[in-house]
Amino acid sequence: MRMWSLIYNILLIVAAVFAVPYYGLKMLLTGKYRRSLGPKLGIVPPNITSPKTNAPRIWVHAVSVGEVTAAAPIIREIFAVMPEAEVVLSTSTETGQQIAKTLNSGAYVIYYPLDIPCVVKKLLGSVRPDVFVLVETEIWPNFIRLCRRQGVKIVLVNGRLSTHSYRRYRATRFFWKPILQEISEAGMISSSDAQRIEAVGMPTLRIHVCGNAKYDGFAAAVSDELKKETAVRLGIAPDEDVFVAGSTHEGEETIILNVYKRLLEIRPKLKLIIVPRHIERAAAVEELIGRAGFNDWILMTQINGGRARRNERIVLVDVIGELFKIYSLATVVFCGGSLVKKGGQNILEAAAWGKVVFHGPHMDDFRDEASLLHEAGAGIVVHNENELFDRVEKFLANPKMRLKKGEAGRLAVIAGRGASARYAGLIKGVL
Repeated sequence: MRMWSLIYNILLIVAAVFAVPYYGLKMLLTGKYRRSLGPKLGIVPPNITSPKTNAPRIWVHAVSVGEVTAAAPIIREIFAVMPEAEVVLSTSTETGQQIAKTLNSGAYVIYYPLDIPCVVKKLLGSVRPDVFVLVETEIWPNFIRLCRRQGVKIVLVNGRLSTHSYRRYRATRFFWKPILQEISEAGMISSSDAQRIEAVGMPTLRIHVCGNAKYDGFAAAVSDELKKETAVRLGIAPDEDVFVAGSTHEGEETIILNVYKRLLEIRPKLKLIIVPRHIERAAAVEELIGRAGFNDWILMTQINGGRARRNERIVLVDVIGELFKIYSLATVVFCGGSLVKKGGQNILEAAAWGKVVFHGPHMDDFRDEASLLHEAGAGIVVHNENELFDRVEKFLANPKMRLKKGEAGRLAVIAGRGASARYAGLIKGVL
């Protein structure tokens, strides 16, 4: 283990030689990463360095927006079973940090440190957790090793290993096995995730199948008030049909715009809302909209800035944290990352609102979620532009079928609730 640890740290140094100039230039030219650099080097607010006497301190780490979504209901359950506990929530990305701060979860919010031993030691000494909770599966060897050296127990929650990640971990099992054995308990989303992490080296008796905490988060967040507020803000009338394309990747927006043009010939009042997976692509998507022949679109930043949507057919969402709300307005939904080979995106967000979800065949990272909605009849696979057009038009023309299948999907999401309480119990059990 010491030899591999040494090799890992040498590789970190080599990577830093190339990464520092790149990220330094990014900070100078765009300002990106500037805000997070100090905190990632171990600088934390003074109020975090003074834990309550005898109160358990639990550090929950959620890499970015998706993991924060899973962490939120787990944190609620932690406070439910341990009201005296203090929770620190960390993220790796600036977008994740923004979402974490809007949760009002009662947790302190910080950045996760760079995996440099001296930085990790400094931050562990400041936060002084009793338990470190890792949401999903992003494992940094130095952090895990130093946690255990300082007596901090480690719990993995909402654990998942996609097919792609599993191949990578399995090929380097010799490196990961001793690191995984430092983890006290591993709560996995599904039996397939459990089998994969066991094959990589996690001891069998520490593995538990607990379900997906995102079910709890999505089910709890759905409300008529949120839907009404979003509709008013975007100027969407209750009787308007809306085609929402969520989490789209490069190569998918062109297909969506072509389908939308064809649908307008039949349904001239249909509206389109496009939510790119990465908001930095918004300018490129704007260009695609213009090239497709549209001249009537509005940006979400303009709406949030106070400009009312008038007769614009298309809303392009160029801010984070809006997708879940926007799904509430959808008549039909396409979920991206699936017509291109990106592994898909989480289709449960739309299903929680009772929406039928169309997606492509590439759902490797969300196979269980896709299977759940397929069984309910609320998940529809399409392989190309023509199939997407045909299926969307069919469901737009048949409201009764659309509502029936969408409701079946919503009930499937509700039936999956309870994972967050199981994860909270797992965390309490190791204290």
